[in-house]
Amino acid sequence: MSVSLSGLDLNLVLSLRALLEERNVTRAGQRVGLSQPAMSAALARLRRHFDDDLLARVGKQYELTALGRALLDRTSTACDLLERVFSSRADFAPGSEEHEFTLLTSDYALAVFGAELTRTVHAEAPGVRLRFQRTPIDVTENTTPLLSTADGLMMPHGIISGFPAVDLFTDRWVFLVAETNDEVADQLTMDDLARLPWVVYQRAYDAPAARQLIMLGVEPRVEISVDSFQALPFLVAGTRRIALVQQRLAELLRGVAAVRLMEPPYGAVPLQEALWWHPVHTHDAAHIWLRETAARVGAELAASQPGRIATR
Repeated sequence: MSVSLSGLDLNLVLSLRALLEERNVTRAGQRVGLSQPAMSAALARLRRHFDDDLLARVGKQYELTALGRALLDRTSTACDLLERVFSSRADFAPGSEEHEFTLLTSDYALAVFGAELTRTVHAEAPGVRLRFQRTPIDVTENTTPLLSTADGLMMPHGIISGFPAVDLFTDRWVFLVAETNDEVADQLTMDDLARLPWVVYQRAYDAPAARQLIMLGVEPRVEISVDSFQALPFLVAGTRRIALVQQRLAELLRGVAAVRLMEPPYGAVPLQEALWWHPVHTHDAAHIWLRETAARVGAELAASQPGRIATR
């Protein structure tokens, strides 16, 4: 069922969010600057529109109905999008403006690309602030609401789709093996990948290079799952474990843990890192500047492609 926005008072969206989050008419009114009678009237209008109580009294408190619970996250997402729509700019002068961008990223992309981006932004736009937040594990299930609360998501192709993106740089996959692991010779084998325990980033098959193994008949024996790529070397050192990691990060961390870098024993698909965003940002001048700057920094990084790892 479609609803015409022309027939709705969009101020009710703010009231709805306050009511669902506060679960109290008086506190919700104070939050949005409405008197208690005015907020009660707003609740009555919302109940008529949804044909649902939204808030149901249980004892001395109010609890959300099933529809109220469903609307809680949607209303928050809608408000975030509205704020971003009405904060859009027709012009943006990076040298003199003050602005903050929020980017969702893994610690890999932050270390390899984010550091370079911050240096460029500092030099060209001293009033611009960058806020980096860890990519949630449920990004593939909740991509739209997550992108509605941020200016961009740094993530490789092959994990999400359906949103605009600009390519940044490419990377290769290598394996980490402990220097003390005598079970592995000078070259890894497919049998090694099936036999040895793994340390993985969050979920074993987030990376297309890891998903390839299923088609090759190998399912990693995951012993440890962690939400940090930079922690992988320390969880491999001194153990029988192995880990699949991006070569640029592995080279950056070379020497911090007693591990050796080894080539995959199969043609692991390369990684293409990209910056993804919600379509609401596409024509915003500040966001266009951010994307163009990120693409330029990415191109400079891509100019130096990592080579194959030499066997010991």
